[in-house]
Amino acid sequence: MRYLCLLYLSEETFPAPGTPEFGEAVTANVAATKAMADAGVLVDSAPLHRVSSATTVQVRNGETLLTDGPFAELKEQLGGYYLLECADLDEALRWAQTIPAARVGSVEVRPVMNVEGRD
Repeated sequence: MRYLCLLYLSEETFPAPGTPEFGEAVTANVAATKAMADAGVLVDSAPLHRVSSATTVQVRNGETLLTDGPFAELKEQLGGYYLLECADLDEALRWAQTIPAARVGSVEVRPVMNVEGRD
């Protein structure tokens, strides 16, 4: 079964690119990603640009509304994701604990629905 691990972090406290702390965070994420890939559970993973680059799309009564930024005002922002193929939730949770974001923010683990007719 596939599980999506959503990484939530505060952009205010996350290290800025180019700082030694940012380099350490990147190194830790690369190590976690490699361990998941080596174990054969990693399907995909990527960081996201800051929320200031987001655009929210809504369609209401046939009219498209575009808003700069995320839909919700949150203390922590969605910063990236891991898509894992695991035997069960327990295995997915074990891998989620290895993601560095879990130490400074949170990792939401959600099963991905298997929709009939999709690969």
